[in-house]
Amino acid sequence: VISNFRELRSLTMTSAPLNGRFPVLFNFPLLQKLEIKYFRYLKWDLEVLGGLPVLREVNIAFNMRLTGKIASLRVVKDSLEA
Repeated sequence: VISNFRELRSLTMTSAPLNGRFPVLFNFPLLQKLEIKYFRYLKWDLEVLGGLPVLREVNIAFNMRLTGKIASLRVVKDSLEA
């Protein structure tokens, strides 16, 4: 259902009971702001941020299954605001 919102510009997710991988959450080409907080079971890697070409702001906190290297953020370094 969320994948129908192709023009989504901002997405905030907090403590949703998601278990496993959901690549559809990172397939919004116009997304500028992403907040993902307090997920215990959502599995995702920093590399998926490469699918968000105009991402300007990201807030990631307390994601127990997050993997990846900070170097993965180079993909979006030109669009992120300082």
